[in-house]
Amino acid sequence: MENIKKGIALITGTTSGVGLNTIKPLIRSGWDVLAVNRSSKRAFKASSNILTKGELEKVSFIEIDLSDLNSVKNGSNEILDRFGDRLKIIICNAAVYKPRLRKPERSAQGFENSMAVNHFGHFLLINLLLDCLMMSNKEIILNGEKISFTSRITILGTVTANYMEFGGKIPIPAPADLGDLSGFEKGFLAPISMANGKRFKPGKAYKDSKLCNMITAQELARRYSSDKLISNSLYPGCVANTKLFRDTPWIFRILFPLFQKFITKGFVSERLAGERVASVATSNDFSQTGAHWSWGNRQKSGRKVFVQKLSQRIINPSISNKTWELSKKLVDLA
Repeated sequence: MENIKKGIALITGTTSGVGLNTIKPLIRSGWDVLAVNRSSKRAFKASSNILTKGELEKVSFIEIDLSDLNSVKNGSNEILDRFGDRLKIIICNAAVYKPRLRKPERSAQGFENSMAVNHFGHFLLINLLLDCLMMSNKEIILNGEKISFTSRITILGTVTANYMEFGGKIPIPAPADLGDLSGFEKGFLAPISMANGKRFKPGKAYKDSKLCNMITAQELARRYSSDKLISNSLYPGCVANTKLFRDTPWIFRILFPLFQKFITKGFVSERLAGERVASVATSNDFSQTGAHWSWGNRQKSGRKVFVQKLSQRIINPSISNKTWELSKKLVDLA
């Protein structure tokens, strides 16, 4: 038992919102946490506000700017050096959403920034840590006991990226759709800013990046057997008051939570969303690889989780494989 170590769960984007509120339930479940953020100082301060001293000692911090592929590479090397023998879970949570942009912001490598952060940064991080994740010892110490745990990758999706759901069909500014991926094929550099090579629409750019996130979860499930890796995604409900919406108009930030609470009944708190993310990433109840877990849009008391059906824009094997291979090329893995 001396050679078996305590497992560690990596999560991106913990300075606020769902990511921050996932840390405590992970720790309560027996896991140590690796918080990945652009600023470890801000992440530490945010964690200090909600964790006890004992809980905070179970959190490690690493700085990675997901918009910069070089930062992802350097940070991944540090993760492998310091935590490679303990890493069992990757939770991809961090995201940017700037629907009011008139022209695209660009990443360090020149990509449209919401795709760079939400998809490319996470995609590269996953691939650089994947071998270590799958080769790590299945047996870990959890809550003082030796258990067998299959490595897991959990990715936060969204209803707006799933055309099977009403929220995924809303045409403002357009539903998520990668089209023929001509933008990716042509290198995704200026003047190109959309995966389909068409005119920049900031709200759609965010939806497309989350569509890529959900495709990544499905493609991982196709490529790797469930005895080596469990890959899943989830929609924890609409966290309408999260800082993800800080770049929306002020009136939207006031009305949207009210709309979700009293009209759609889809509103969930950051704390409840964090608990759901932690459960999907760690619990045996969510060990089905390739599942997209959802609690539905009407958050009634005692609402049961279920596997949400996904659109062909997510699960089509040809689109999924093409998205994966072009993403590999764009992040310099091909």
